Amino acid sequence: MWEQVRSNRIRSVVLVGMMAALLLVVGYLLGEAFLGNPIGGLIIALAILLVLNLVAFFQGDNIMLAISGARKITRDDHPRLYNIVEEMKIASGLERMPDVYIIDDPAMNAFATGRDANHASVAVTAGLLQALNRDELQGVVGHEIAHIKNRDVLLMSLCGVLLGAIVILAWYGSRMMLFGGMAGGRRSSRGGGGGGGIIIIVAIVLAILAPILAQLIYFAISRKREYMADASSALYTRYPEGLASALEKLAGSKIQVKGANQATAPAYIINPFREKGRAAADLTSTHPPISERIRILRSMAGGASLVDYDHAYRSIHKGGKPVFSAATLAGTGAVGIRAAVPEAAPAGREPGKAERTREVSDLMWRMNKYDTLTCECGTKLKIPPDFKRSNVKCPHCGRINNVKQR
Repeated sequence: MWEQVRSNRIRSVVLVGMMAALLLVVGYLLGEAFLGNPIGGLIIALAILLVLNLVAFFQGDNIMLAISGARKITRDDHPRLYNIVEEMKIASGLERMPDVYIIDDPAMNAFATGRDANHASVAVTAGLLQALNRDELQGVVGHEIAHIKNRDVLLMSLCGVLLGAIVILAWYGSRMMLFGGMAGGRRSSRGGGGGGGIIIIVAIVLAILAPILAQLIYFAISRKREYMADASSALYTRYPEGLASALEKLAGSKIQVKGANQATAPAYIINPFREKGRAAADLTSTHPPISERIRILRSMAGGASLVDYDHAYRSIHKGGKPVFSAATLAGTGAVGIRAAVPEAAPAGREPGKAERTREVSDLMWRMNKYDTLTCECGTKLKIPPDFKRSNVKCPHCGRINNVKQR
């Protein structure tokens, strides 16, 4: 496993270096076009890169959690989710329990973030908790824990920062070129009118293409790691069908994650964007094709090990390159597939969808600081935190209930 992680990291470092080089080229050309001093543009680009990298390293996880609207929970808030994260933490060998967050969003998705295994978090949406049974939720959490275990979370944060820096420079540069006169007089006065014009044209083209190129590199880094996380999830859970079934449900959802953007999209387990009223497209740019990921997982009939995943991957790709190196597979043993946990089992066991929906709904009310008032007829009334009146009428029986003043 670590051999594969190291191999992925080397390839990723090369791609990240390409993004950093692209940022510096943009800064150099914009400095030449606007300041008449390419070194000045290079220094500005380096300063932006340094500041944003420091922010990403120390606060990147908090920023992403804040953007997504995630709220931290404890075991008492949602025991089922907390226990599953704890199980996957033990199965993966992580030393520290990741913080657990819930996003009040009806979309179905999840992500992991943090700078290392000791400063990591797992966030899932309310829609995901309502829709998935225990096996499916365990598969998703296992996938996110794998990103922490495989040290993907910091890399994706840094890549997001690089992408953001390139977009910022290119956006301001292109606007200045369009509306600021592009310092044409200064270029001519230096006796290099022709050369200056060429530089400006190159700067314009690069300002347009750089964000696209950077995003393609960013997505390439993300896509290479999804297979590894899927395989790791199957290994941790010993039940590949759990993640396959979860991905199938996620792919069928028509709701887009409200807090997602282009910089954070690759961190989610599937592409968080949707065309209005449509399910997730198979050929997403941020992730490998969903149908392919599902087919690989469901082809792991022999077991749940990395070897089984590699065989399934190659059977789907008809003799293509293996997803894991020979050194990685050499140290792995056989892992059997366990039985599924029955849904809607007797009391005290796995809750059905209705129970999950009620469980998550009650949690969201509490997290939004709503009070619960139970009418004599048994109806539970939700009282918002800014409710000012002293009484409320029950919509079912018509009784007037007194509200405690807060």
